[in-house]
Amino acid sequence: MELQAGDTFGRYELVSWLGRGGMAETWRAQLVGAAGVTKSVLIKKVLPEYADDEAFISMFISEARISATLSHGNVAQVFDFGQVEDEYFLAMEFVDGKPLDKVIKRAKKAGLGALPIPVAVFIAMEMCRGLHYAHSRTDGSGQPLGIVHRDISPDNVLVSYEGQVKIVDFGIAKAQLLRGFKTEPGVVKGKYLFFSPEQARGEEVDARTDVWATAVVLYELLCARLPVEGPPQTVMMKIAEGQIPAPTTLRPDLPKELNALVMQALAPDRERRFESSHAFGDALAEFLHAHYPRFSSLSLANLLRVLFRADLTHEGRELSVPKTFHDEARKWGEPALAKLLDAPSPEQIQTRRMVRAVAKPPPTETTQPDAPTVPSGPSRKVLYGASAAGGLAVAGACLWFLVGSRSPEPVAQPAPVPQTVAVEAPAPKVEPEPPAPSPVQEPELVAEVPATSPAEPESTRSAHPTRKASKPVRAAQHVQAEEPTPAPVVEQPTVVAASAVQEPPPAVPESEPAPKKGVFGLLDSKRQEVQQKVSSLVKTKQQEVQQKVSGLMQSKDYDAALEAANDCAANNPDMPECYLMLGAVHAKLNHPRESTQHYETFLKLAPTDHPRRAKVVEMLGKAGNAG
Repeated sequence: MELQAGDTFGRYELVSWLGRGGMAETWRAQLVGAAGVTKSVLIKKVLPEYADDEAFISMFISEARISATLSHGNVAQVFDFGQVEDEYFLAMEFVDGKPLDKVIKRAKKAGLGALPIPVAVFIAMEMCRGLHYAHSRTDGSGQPLGIVHRDISPDNVLVSYEGQVKIVDFGIAKAQLLRGFKTEPGVVKGKYLFFSPEQARGEEVDARTDVWATAVVLYELLCARLPVEGPPQTVMMKIAEGQIPAPTTLRPDLPKELNALVMQALAPDRERRFESSHAFGDALAEFLHAHYPRFSSLSLANLLRVLFRADLTHEGRELSVPKTFHDEARKWGEPALAKLLDAPSPEQIQTRRMVRAVAKPPPTETTQPDAPTVPSGPSRKVLYGASAAGGLAVAGACLWFLVGSRSPEPVAQPAPVPQTVAVEAPAPKVEPEPPAPSPVQEPELVAEVPATSPAEPESTRSAHPTRKASKPVRAAQHVQAEEPTPAPVVEQPTVVAASAVQEPPPAVPESEPAPKKGVFGLLDSKRQEVQQKVSSLVKTKQQEVQQKVSGLMQSKDYDAALEAANDCAANNPDMPECYLMLGAVHAKLNHPRESTQHYETFLKLAPTDHPRRAKVVEMLGKAGNAG
């Protein structure tokens, strides 16, 4: 069933789409009770295409059975399990925070690289507490259940804005209670970069496998990289042989006692490791309290709020960070963290931008005979001053639905917008000659001036160093005009309103060639069939990315939405929808310049009949008029 925010799913109301994994998708939802009482939950729903996969459904049910028995502060609790229209789902505790893998990425982006030592040690210590609770669970008669997570990695650990650390996803956990659902020898599951040597060899695993994986996570938190990296065969061979470099080889400032704890947990022989997650956690706690006695869960919460304060601001939330945390964090000896703490807040940055924009002189007007006047200014920043912050950003924020539609509907193309460009188009010529290079600097937001002749001269296209001559530009491009006399040199660039962008004239339909016969005709038919399949796959992938970005924007996780849109553009540089999403996300983040750049790239790549093209042109026109 196709779901959207606001839909009812069983007894839950869906709030926002959070993400999609290999075989399941997650939603933020709320359980509405009597008298308007609500409870936030996370819905994990099996994707429809895997509803008939018996092996996966068995694994999903096993996760529900195992997780429903767990109730610990360091384990995300499962509240409900069931079916809605033949689709299995889990209703789990909603953790208000970020997955640990995103915390690692944000720390690198902020210049920290590795996490501060006490933060990394505290997170690993809390993971050990939750894992030991699961490992030591027993049934009604007191018999151990033998639960082993076997998939410990940063994306299965959640960190809340209150400083809580919770383990999720026991989907491939092994419990002796589940007879008949047992891993066969030689079969390995989970993420190979976090495999223990016994997992790499396909042997039976126990709780000490989770000790190994926790140590790998701690290693990455301390050193900003994994102990072993590479293809699966290379990684598993090095792990099985115990070829693990000590953390001090990557981080020489690491205390020797902490280095020894990590290496003990990463011993290839499980008999030499910590005997349990509880023992490993106690050793980490002893180190933490000896070296950082003031550190607590509130310290972790404050660091998370500092790292993600831009996200919280865009969500309209204010989670305070006390001055005492600044003093505590400086004692950790992390220069990059001290710099981050001294950085201005998003509100201060926006205020400074507004002040600088208002302080700039108003743009002057440059006119030519027989042409309407258009504003010009010292730089393109003038166009995006205070008015742009409330123009393009607001318009773009309202336009996020451009990427939110699950199945875009065709939109009728409007009539061409009257041209308002401050240059004079050349008279028609039979033999177009290359014009002299224009001294006017090309601004960021420009209009297209179609030549009178059907095709633009090749010399005109090559005059622009930023444009690839081999790739046709379809919209929002700057075309130089030929004049009978040289134009006077203009010291400042002329900014042309985006509302002047016109769609190129429709191409004259060519006569359809006669169908080929024989072997060549058969080859053409096969080629067309392959092209149709490839096109269908691309369209499916495009829709998946659009759904992901739309869901992240609805949940106000703009950082993740920007990352997904950037990945789309990096992997598909010729796909216009990727730049449409980038424009929408940057507009939501109040980045008018970046938003306009991506919207213009979309116009260059999108075909003339693209259903979103007219809307983008209209929006850029409004932003240009506001500037």
